Amino acid sequence: MKFPRTHTLAEVAEIIGSAYEGPADFPVEGMNEIHVVEPGDIVFVDHPKYYDKALQSAATVVLINKKVECPKGKALLISDDPFRDFNTLTRHFRPFRQAASGVHPSARIGKGTALGPNVVIGEGTVIGEDCIIHANAVIGAHCILGNRVVVQSGSVVGSDAFYYKKRPEGFDRLLSGGRAVLEDDVELGALCTIDRGVSGDTRIGRGSKLDNQVHVGHDTVIGQRCLIASQTGIAGCVVMEDEVTLWGQVGVTSAITIGKGAVVLAQTGISKSLKGGQTYFGSPVEEARERLKELAAVRQLPGLIQELKKRT
Repeated sequence: MKFPRTHTLAEVAEIIGSAYEGPADFPVEGMNEIHVVEPGDIVFVDHPKYYDKALQSAATVVLINKKVECPKGKALLISDDPFRDFNTLTRHFRPFRQAASGVHPSARIGKGTALGPNVVIGEGTVIGEDCIIHANAVIGAHCILGNRVVVQSGSVVGSDAFYYKKRPEGFDRLLSGGRAVLEDDVELGALCTIDRGVSGDTRIGRGSKLDNQVHVGHDTVIGQRCLIASQTGIAGCVVMEDEVTLWGQVGVTSAITIGKGAVVLAQTGISKSLKGGQTYFGSPVEEARERLKELAAVRQLPGLIQELKKRT
């Protein structure tokens, strides 16, 4: 998430009430999670296990809960609770605003786009030309839809990420300030949910088609011309390369990669990264032919046991 303008380190420190290390006028351009940070971004870290990863990342400002040696060319924001203060920055730069109408006045809608009854379009959202948004669909704030996108009834684009920190008093949500981006010719079936990124983008590539009741988690990137069948659930931070097919009721764990052209058969549980160009099945997932051979062998076991009993 980029800020509307470049801020100074001192300005950001004042917003969250933290100490800082580095020049007061050090430029800060945005904030992001570790896997998508760029120079100019703030990244937060609150566990010693990840200090080095954050300090050595592309981020030039590290929001951290311990005073450490600041790497050359970077700056620190020192906080007793970086998770809380990352949320504070999200609230400041991307606050939730109650809509006064179904289509926010700041939304931009392209020529030839049709909106059904009771469609909601959020603040700052951009929708391209010749799209069809069916009745009761919700396109949340700051989403981007390309040309010729179809969103069927009841789908939600830009819902908040499922991302929590466990505290003694309960679960604390990490607020979502990112976007959901649907490129040209994407189609969503009815009752799909596409979470926006926590601070970056959730993206569905050009020409991809999603069936009814598909969920896509935060910061997931789906490639071009993918097919995803009904009741599939994809967790956050997944990378799905081009021309992947997921059949019905597939479950995908977070932070894995599915290679180009992979086909995953129905009711498969994907718990690891998959190479492209192969067909997969089962839970845990394996190459389909091998898994089907295993199942065939298991079915033969009762007969083999009976045969052994006869011989003994």
